[in-house]
Amino acid sequence: MMKFFLATAVAVHAFTVEAEPPALIPRELLFGNPERADPKISPDGSQLSWLAPDKNNVLNVWTSALDGRNAHCVTNETGDPIEWYAWAGDGKYIIYLHDNAGDEIPHLFSVDLTSGNVRDLTPFRGVRAQNVLTDSRHPRAILVATNLRDRTAFEMYRVDLEAGAVIPEAWNPGDVLTWRADNDFVVRAATAFDGKTGQTIIRVRDGLEQRWRDLVVMPFERALFDGQVVNGSLVAGFGPDGKSLLIASALHSDKGRLVRVDVKDGHEIGTVAEDPHCDVAFTDVGRLGSEPHVIFNPITNALQAVEFDYETPHWFFVDPKLKTDFEEIGRQAAGFIDLVSRDNADRIWIVAVRRSDAPGKYYTFNRQTKKLALLFDENPNLSKFQLATKRPLIIKTRDGLEMVSYLTTPRGVDPKKLPLVLLIHGGPWDRDDDSYDPEVQFLANRGYAVLQANYRGSTGFGIKFFNAGNLQVGLGMVEDLFDAARWAIGQGIADPKRIAAMGGSMGGFATLRALEMRPDLFACGVDEFGPADEATGLRSFPKYWSSIIARWRRREGDADHDEAWNRKISPLYHVDAIRAPLLIGQGKNDPRVTMANTEALVAALRKAKREVTYVVYPDEGHGFARPENQFDFYGRAEEFLAKHLGGRAEPWKKISGSTAELR
Repeated sequence: MMKFFLATAVAVHAFTVEAEPPALIPRELLFGNPERADPKISPDGSQLSWLAPDKNNVLNVWTSALDGRNAHCVTNETGDPIEWYAWAGDGKYIIYLHDNAGDEIPHLFSVDLTSGNVRDLTPFRGVRAQNVLTDSRHPRAILVATNLRDRTAFEMYRVDLEAGAVIPEAWNPGDVLTWRADNDFVVRAATAFDGKTGQTIIRVRDGLEQRWRDLVVMPFERALFDGQVVNGSLVAGFGPDGKSLLIASALHSDKGRLVRVDVKDGHEIGTVAEDPHCDVAFTDVGRLGSEPHVIFNPITNALQAVEFDYETPHWFFVDPKLKTDFEEIGRQAAGFIDLVSRDNADRIWIVAVRRSDAPGKYYTFNRQTKKLALLFDENPNLSKFQLATKRPLIIKTRDGLEMVSYLTTPRGVDPKKLPLVLLIHGGPWDRDDDSYDPEVQFLANRGYAVLQANYRGSTGFGIKFFNAGNLQVGLGMVEDLFDAARWAIGQGIADPKRIAAMGGSMGGFATLRALEMRPDLFACGVDEFGPADEATGLRSFPKYWSSIIARWRRREGDADHDEAWNRKISPLYHVDAIRAPLLIGQGKNDPRVTMANTEALVAALRKAKREVTYVVYPDEGHGFARPENQFDFYGRAEEFLAKHLGGRAEPWKKISGSTAELR
């Protein structure tokens, strides 16, 4: 292993050093809306859709003919951007989710592309829509889960797109997190979590009117789920004949495999795909949702490929024809290839090519001619600037765990004795990866080395690594970050006197704990909506989180019932140890980290006469969605870091259109 670390050190110091640092990239380019994003092809292959800013600079859905003719905006949402949309099965409607000022209570809407009429399909006050499913063979209907009957549980409804009728499809006994339809578009599978036993349960039924039965039961310590997901699924889908189910499982291995189980008795028929280093990769399916990232044939429903992601992502191919097409695309474009949309005939694909040093590029691929054509670049103006590349590496913790980590250093600068930003992912049951990240590019462009470490408990690296994070929130997880910082110092990359901690949500929590546990190590910290008191956080979670709060308690400790434990791990009770200045950003409508939680921290810091800058955004929730507010916050962060670490800075002043309130 020592040879590996020596090789890593040599590689780091062998970076090409350019004559001078690259030009400053304007914040508006890094954090502004994409020019276009998230393209999808209509089921019949004749039309194209995408997200783009409207005349008011809000991301809305646009459509055109496949060749680009008659491009026009078909939605008219204000405030928050549209983050998720899809084509209905027959291509007559666009459906999308939209919430209000970050309240995380999205409604499901449809747009009739002929008349332009927009309809709220879930017009119920305070009711959240999620788990939306479509099927081209059942074009008139969609399936959507809502907490209409019980705010703590989501039931599945079938919605008639033409009549607007909402009909119950599956009732929730109280423990189901998410639902899955079979190949006949009937809800026949569910993923549940039992808060009393901690078991994750795959549940099935044989038909619409049949009884549900437990098919696979996973003990708490063997389930791949993280503690945050409230509408995630371990079910990838049904086999083509409907007699088997594909699920992500670590029941008989350390790493999460994709396995096929018999729908009759749950017997494991066999492993479909596995990787010795990591779990099956999961992909986001809307806020707080995830499912195994797999590709199915749209005609036969046969599994074609499964994604894995250790240091960098890769596909495990089941279908050799798909592999051949991906290899052809790879010869024409460099990066990780993701099949994001295809027509029902499987003739035209839309693929994304992803790299850590460039925003996403989207292409059309004709499977008959093998022609790959650039559709658009998410942010073409960034091509004028030099972006930095993430470099994967392994850092060992003090007790021997191996953390997959990513180092990004500024272009044009010798990577020695640099100011370092330890950028901490949230969750905490989540992970950093090799994808493009505007926050990383922003920091590297300003002259900072950026280190992202997947501390214990991060997801994707096997059950042992996952469970190593149990009862280590605010403790061992944070100590892993110190190990990462020591590595950077030991390699000569980081100036030990110029290190900052920075993160959002539980990454903000870890930032606060880091400054408390090692006040000698950090020159400053940036906390983006991080909870300061875990008991307050658990008690203020939205009602629809109730089914998974038990999982949080088992992973981090029973903070809302055990006062001594809460005081041990929560930053609020250790502010006297903080010496470094802090910048804190908060959304007023945050349903998870409430204003009360953050303001208690700010009050305690000021009582202890600590240096803290506190900015609130009245029209934001858990994260800053509006570009103007991102420009504002990162302008403040840039000025703050330059002052305390000595990096470069673009001139900043209060941004027009931002709702920022300095408190």
